[in-house]
Amino acid sequence: MGKFSFDNMNSMYLDVLREIGNIGAGNATTAIANMLNLAINMNVPNVELRAVEDLGGAICAEDETIVGIFLEVQQDITGSMMFLMKLDSAHYLVNRLMAGMGSENDPGVEFSEMELSALKEIGNIIAGSYLSALSTMTNLTIAPSIPFISVDMAAAILSVPAIQFGQFGDNALLIETEFGDDVMIDGYFILLPDEDSYDKILSSLGIAL
Repeated sequence: MGKFSFDNMNSMYLDVLREIGNIGAGNATTAIANMLNLAINMNVPNVELRAVEDLGGAICAEDETIVGIFLEVQQDITGSMMFLMKLDSAHYLVNRLMAGMGSENDPGVEFSEMELSALKEIGNIIAGSYLSALSTMTNLTIAPSIPFISVDMAAAILSVPAIQFGQFGDNALLIETEFGDDVMIDGYFILLPDEDSYDKILSSLGIAL
């Protein structure tokens, strides 16, 4: 295992992780703006370490249905990441992408296969932009896997990182970003590199562990 530990993380490490979160969220927002051909504003992301079991409560009620896009991080660093949206945000983005042809934000209306495919593509672009920023900062080769999408209660979706990350530690990096034009959308990134990957990220930035 690497020398990185959340238990002995100091403020410098956390500041670096926050900066990675800020740049990654900015890149992802720019990618969405280009994809939708919109002028999108982004508020300063909120980046923090959260206990894995508290992730659900940080986003919404655990029994609220949300959209989760999950993918693995590969090559020089390994781990996983998730991009989460509430249903109203997901419906809004899909409708913009599909020129108003998507379904309305109605709790009783399920996403069509075409809409799920569009959401998966949105997640793929967002994740790719985020990891590209991280790759540029660190000079590491980082690639996402094919994304998986789930529409389920927050507790069910967030059980995936809880199980996967439990072997590495008790905390995850949660990046909350708000972006949009006339409608602001809340998006949540959860970054889950393994401990050796945190070592590589911080070392590549010149931070001795």
